Formats: sequence, C-alpha cells, structure tokens
Amino acid sequence: MAACWAGRSPLDQGTLYVARFDSDGTGVWLPLVPGTVPGYRSLAEILIDTRGAAAAAGATPMDRPEWVATHPCEPGVAYGTFTNNTSRTTADAANPRTNNTFGHILRWQNDEGDHGATTFIWSAFALAGAGLGSGDGSTIAPGDAFGSPDGLAFDEDGRLWIQTDGSQPIACNNQMLAADPVTGDLRRLLVGPAGCEITGWTMTRDQETLFVNVQHPGETASDPTNPASQSNWPDYRGRPRSATVAIRRADGGKVGT
Repeated sequence: MAACWAGRSPLDQGTLYVARFDSDGTGVWLPLVPGTVPGYRSLAEILIDTRGAAAAAGATPMDRPEWVATHPCEPGVAYGTFTNNTSRTTADAANPRTNNTFGHILRWQNDEGDHGATTFIWSAFALAGAGLGSGDGSTIAPGDAFGSPDGLAFDEDGRLWIQTDGSQPIACNNQMLAADPVTGDLRRLLVGPAGCEITGWTMTRDQETLFVNVQHPGETASDPTNPASQSNWPDYRGRPRSATVAIRRADGGKVGT
C-alpha cells in the first residue's frame, strides 16, 4: 500500500464536501465545486479560503471541529468532536450553547449506511461540562465531567475513546475517557500531567495494550522560562518531555471493559 501511494496524495482527486446540520435532525453534504459556490470561481480559491467557501455554500459553522471517528460495527455512522468556541454568540441546533467553553460531540448516520451518501441524520451524543445539574447545559454524569473533547477513536468492540485538549470544568488536567455509544455511559480512564494534551490512540489486536501520547507536558508552566516549574514528567529529572504510554490491565484483560 505504501508503494502504491508513494509521491501521491489521497486528496489529489475527488470532491470536497462540507456539512449542513439542519434543525430537524437531518443534514446534507454540500459539494465545494468551482462555479457552483457563490464568489468562488476556481478550485484554487476554494482551497485557499475553504472556510469562506463553506459559508458561501451554506454549510453550518461549527465549534472548532477536531477529530472524526467511524463506528466499526454500524455502517455509515460517524462521531465528531467540537472542542469549544467561546466566541459564539448565537446558538443553533448543532451548536446549542453560546460561549461554548467545554465543547460537545455529535453523531451522524449517512443514508443507507454509506459514507459516500450526500444526506444524513444527526444527534448530539454528549454536551461536555461539569455534568447534569451544574447549570452549564452539559448532558454527562458529574462524576465523569470533562471539557474540550479532541481526539476520538473506536476500538474493535465499538467503545468510543475520547481525549481532551483544553479547559476542564473541574480541577483536572487533560484526560481520556471511554464511552458506550449505545447507553451514552462515560468513564474516565486516565488524567495526564499538568500542561499536557492527551492525543493519539491505538490498540493491539487483542485489545490488551492501549497506547496513548502525552504531548507537551508543562506547556502552561507558571514560569514560562522554566517549564519544569509546572511539570517534570515523565522521569521527574528536569524538563518535562512528551512520551507515549502503554496501558494494560493488571489481570491481562481488554482495556476498557
């Protein structure tokens, strides 16, 4: 496969689409094709100002979209993270909160289970924040509060893994959680060191070892000239360093069960 793609990009051919999330829970993938987008006459103009072209085509402006993950067991189903947007002043169905400090996750299913379809149905999977009853509009349990969802991945059994990068609604560093897409249940798996981002995810085929990256610990140090003033992870001997962590259960079972 690597040899087949040597020197080529998977984006060299095809049509770029952007999403319109309608208030009735349906949506449309809109093609950004030169000559059909008002004010954009060439592909170069679309590629240089894709966000502007998307707006001109009628796409829905979203709250900092980050990762998309497709469900391994449900054809045509995908989830996306929308990390936050503290500048939003007008809410809509797909972005239901103004000053969206903690972000949210949406689910959509493309028609006939086909990721190439141009229409879909959608719903909110989770509105992040301090949890039900907190008054911030979040839809999660307070015990597993999180904010700023970013990294997103499914394991082969259909568990959804959520990684955060940004403001948390509780006294907590960036974290990683596992979710059951059927019940919506969320459980925190780990919390990273101060100033880090939790990002990147993969598992061994037997699902007994999970690998996750801890990126730029100490980035928000209290003394910017000395990152170790906030963190000296992972070896506690001077400057903090990024690292990849391997996680296993003590009993050798599948991680996340």
